[in-house]
Amino acid sequence: MAKYFDVHPENPQPRSIAQIADAVRSEALIAYPTDSCYALGCRLGSRDGMDRIRSIRHLDDRHHFTLMCRDFAQLGQFVRVDNDVFRAVKASTPGSYTFILPATREVPRKLMHPKKKTVGVRIPDHVVTQALLAELGEPLLSSTLLMPDEEEPMTQGWEIKDLLDHAVDAVVDSGDCGTEPTTVVDFSSGEAEIVRRGAGDTTRFE
Repeated sequence: MAKYFDVHPENPQPRSIAQIADAVRSEALIAYPTDSCYALGCRLGSRDGMDRIRSIRHLDDRHHFTLMCRDFAQLGQFVRVDNDVFRAVKASTPGSYTFILPATREVPRKLMHPKKKTVGVRIPDHVVTQALLAELGEPLLSSTLLMPDEEEPMTQGWEIKDLLDHAVDAVVDSGDCGTEPTTVVDFSSGEAEIVRRGAGDTTRFE
């Protein structure tokens, strides 16, 4: 059964955040809220976590995972950002955007696009997620919690607990979060290409 954490949305309890981070370090797969919608997350190098996310969502090996980063400095450890892209990404973070950028050597090869050697990164504008990332000290390997054959992600922690009680190790509930996934912008060619229009405003990338 999944452990259930009821976390205050504005003042996350440090003890709960520490317990969740410890669980992630111990290979736990968690469901957690973000500024766009719920996500599934695990430790960066967890092959088991990746496999379980794929199983829950019925994904194939071509699925792009996202590195959920605490801040721009951490993001810069995992992707290469030239000056023009730097300004655009910096101006949009934290926020409901996922950016596809060339990966650095810090990124495990199995997370990169096999041909482009890119990876998705984002910095969430969510108090609880930020507290967890700060405690963890590294990115969360993440994927939107969108169940197979469903058009919208799940939004209620207790519903996720009921549905995925034996599929995840912990559910983090801090109240409602959105139903719209992030806007995805591909900068791998140096120019902005909007791959998916979502919660983030696309105006500055058009």
